[in-house]
Amino acid sequence: MNRRKFLKTVAISGAVVAVSPALTGSFKAEAKGEGLKKRTLEEAMKDILKGKKPVESEKVKLIAPSIAENGAVVPIKVSVVEPIENVKAIHIFAEKNPDPWTVSAHLTPQNGKPYFATRIRLAKTMNVYAVAELSDGSAIMAKKAVKVTIGGCG
Repeated sequence: MNRRKFLKTVAISGAVVAVSPALTGSFKAEAKGEGLKKRTLEEAMKDILKGKKPVESEKVKLIAPSIAENGAVVPIKVSVVEPIENVKAIHIFAEKNPDPWTVSAHLTPQNGKPYFATRIRLAKTMNVYAVAELSDGSAIMAKKAVKVTIGGCG
């Protein structure tokens, strides 16, 4: 292939790429509805727990640092003092994040014990909630205040 033919091919390819978004609409993704909807902690708990109100319990152990140096990676550990057959799921909520629901772990007896560990993002200093959804339909929780020195959401 000679230089002239190569440059002609590159120019035509560039023109096709430049015009194709106009022909096919747009490459930009369009969000349905009003985009990211901010909800309160109560709304998030109501949605995730299907209207159940969690009650504080000593059976849920939430281990999190009192002071998190970097809000982008805050280690969280949750254990529940109940047989694994009684625990359906463990949910973690961060009160002041744009969407307080952070993560859910759905458990089965094959998990061995009701324990979950992860890292979450915290936008600023706030309470973190660990909610255990039990097989009898109830929900129990623990909360802990975590002070964030450098925010992780933005």
